[in-house]
Amino acid sequence: MLLAVIIAMGLLMGAAVHTTLPVFLTASAAIALWLLAFGAREGLARIRHN
Repeated sequence: MLLAVIIAMGLLMGAAVHTTLPVFLTASAAIALWLLAFGAREGLARIRHN
């Protein structure tokens, strides 16, 4: 599992090097917002379930 994560990180970092900074920052912000929304939804579901 750890090896798969390291390989995926290498691929993503390699792809990020070939983009411009505004594209990279926009994509990073979109991913961060999606992760925050997913975390909030899961947290609310856990609270409601208990």
